[in-house]
Amino acid sequence: MTTVGILGGGQLARMLALAGAPLGLRFLVMDTAADACAGQCAPLLVGDYRDEAALAEFASRVDVATFDFENVPAESARWLSERVPVFPNPDALAVAQDRLAEKTLFRDLGIPVPAFADVDSRAGLDAAVARVGLPCILKTRRLGYDGKGQFRLREPADLDRAWDALGAQAGKVGLIVEAFVPFEREYSVVAVRGRDGAFRAWPLTANWHVDGVLSASLAPAAAPGALAREAQAHACALAERLDYVGAFALELFCRDGRLLANEMAPRVHNSGHWTIEGAETSQFENHLRAVLGLPLGATDARGNACMLNWIGAMPDPLPVLAASGGHWHDYGKAPREGRKVGHATLRADDAAALAATLAQVGAALGREPQVAPVVAALSA
Repeated sequence: MTTVGILGGGQLARMLALAGAPLGLRFLVMDTAADACAGQCAPLLVGDYRDEAALAEFASRVDVATFDFENVPAESARWLSERVPVFPNPDALAVAQDRLAEKTLFRDLGIPVPAFADVDSRAGLDAAVARVGLPCILKTRRLGYDGKGQFRLREPADLDRAWDALGAQAGKVGLIVEAFVPFEREYSVVAVRGRDGAFRAWPLTANWHVDGVLSASLAPAAAPGALAREAQAHACALAERLDYVGAFALELFCRDGRLLANEMAPRVHNSGHWTIEGAETSQFENHLRAVLGLPLGATDARGNACMLNWIGAMPDPLPVLAASGGHWHDYGKAPREGRKVGHATLRADDAAALAATLAQVGAALGREPQVAPVVAALSA
């Protein structure tokens, strides 16, 4: 029986383990926290990702390794790859960990990106803003996610405050200034590439965020076919250049009908959770198929689906469970402000039926503001 090792023990690892059970797979999860939620579904090895002794034990117990988050040290992935197959490869992981390297790769591949500039000093911040223009966003090059490690610059007076907030990170993880994009819609394309180079992508997904955290995802997105094909072509170009194996997401802004790449996530992705019930093969199963060298499953949508994130605490599950096409996912995490603790997916055969169900569930849970833009998109 094959054992898959997962570095990182959060909800993504948990859902990978659940998806792998029907395939007859075993799992070993490694995390720094003894209460990592994936440990409820698979054996958990507690250790630091830089601890070679812990990594050696991990390697001795698995046949192949992967990740559930992108901040696993790339050097640890390289060390591990000398002992067991590791997918995605450590070079792809390293690129996705550095916003400057990532944006440079996008540009080199001809994928449109907002203007950006490297920052390594306070004077460098002035120069970068002069080059990119206001408004813009100062970000850490590494370790930022869900809106963390960012400071929006609207006027010259913001530069000192931004440097006070993030300047200490310039010498540690680096900083980057990116032009602010007044986008009309946020999209993502979740895709998968196999060991044999086979590539597949799920339908383009429309996303809504609140305070930098994903709130809702709708698939297939109500977008022109040419836009969806362009997004998938960008994802394919990335996967080929990086010799990528596994599932990943490319996040995109749409402005005046033009796509601009925001960032790549080298793993299964929050905006692809709808695929569990809403696609022929979920992102989790296809990621496992890819890293094991198995044939990839179909990525066609099964009707229309909307994923709603639960942040901080789980709401009452009954309105979702009572709804036609309602599916509930509790990650088994303790409540905490800003923490992703679960999600729900609503699926229907057509857009009108999904809009009606969403409106009903939103009203029952007091979440009308969260579902209103999705209902509007379905009804347009």
